[in-house]
Amino acid sequence: MAVLDQFQLEGKVAIVTGAGSNLGREMALALADAGANLVGVGRRPEPLEETAKMVRKKGQEFLTLPTDVTDSNAVDVMIQSAISHFGQIDILINNAGGGGAGRGKTLPELTDEDWNDGINVNLSSAFFCSRSIIEHMVDHRSGRIINVASGWGYRGGRNQFMYPIAKAGIISLTKCLAMTYARDGIRVSCIAPGAFPHELGPETEARGQMQAAGRFGFMNEMGPLAVFLASEASEYLSGETVLIDGGAIAAGVTPAGITPSS
Repeated sequence: MAVLDQFQLEGKVAIVTGAGSNLGREMALALADAGANLVGVGRRPEPLEETAKMVRKKGQEFLTLPTDVTDSNAVDVMIQSAISHFGQIDILINNAGGGGAGRGKTLPELTDEDWNDGINVNLSSAFFCSRSIIEHMVDHRSGRIINVASGWGYRGGRNQFMYPIAKAGIISLTKCLAMTYARDGIRVSCIAPGAFPHELGPETEARGQMQAAGRFGFMNEMGPLAVFLASEASEYLSGETVLIDGGAIAAGVTPAGITPSS
C-alpha cells in the first residue's frame, strides 16, 4: 500500500460532535475529503445543516442528528440512530465543548451550576459518547475515537477552573480508553488545539504575533491532523495527545497575562 493510500477513508463513517461550526466543521469537511461519510451532532440543527450542505457538495453523505451530548439518554439514542442508518460507525470525534461557564469568577463565586455546566459540556459529553459506542466498536474489533482537549488541559489559569480541569480530564480519558481497548482493535487519541480564533482582525493578529509561531492557528489546519488520527496511517498510535499550537506550550506562552517581550 502506498503511503498516501493509508490516509484514505473511503467506506468509513465518522460521528463528529460539535460539527456545526469552527473546528468541528473543519474536521468534518476534511474527513469528507478523505472519503468518509459523516454523522453531524450538535444542539442546533441550523449550523449542522450548513455543514451538511458543504459535505454533500463533496459527494459524501451527511446524517444530521441534533443532540444535547450532556444528556446520556439522548447520546444513546443518537448513537443507535447513527448505527441503524449506516450499519457501522468507524470513527467518533468528541469535539463538542465550550469555555464560558464560570469564566472570570473567583472560586467562592462559582456555583454548583457553573461547575456542572463546565464539566458536563467538556468532559461528560465525551465520556457519554465513548461509553455509548464502545460495545459496537468492540464487536467489530475496530474503531477510532478522537477526543478534543485544549492547551488549557496542560495548565491552570487565573479564575479559570472548569474548562482546564475538564480538558485535563479529556487527556486522561484518552489514556484510559486507549489502554483498556487496545487489544480490541480500537485506537484512541487526543488533539489539544492552541488558539484558533473564530474571526481574524487587526487586534487578533496583533495578539497572535506574541505566539511562538508569530500567529494564531487557522481553522483549516485542524482537518489534516484529524484525518491522520482517523486513518490507517496512525494504526500504532494510541493514548497520545497531539498539541497543535504552533509551539506555544513548548515556548511557555500562557493566557495568564504573561507575554514574551520579543
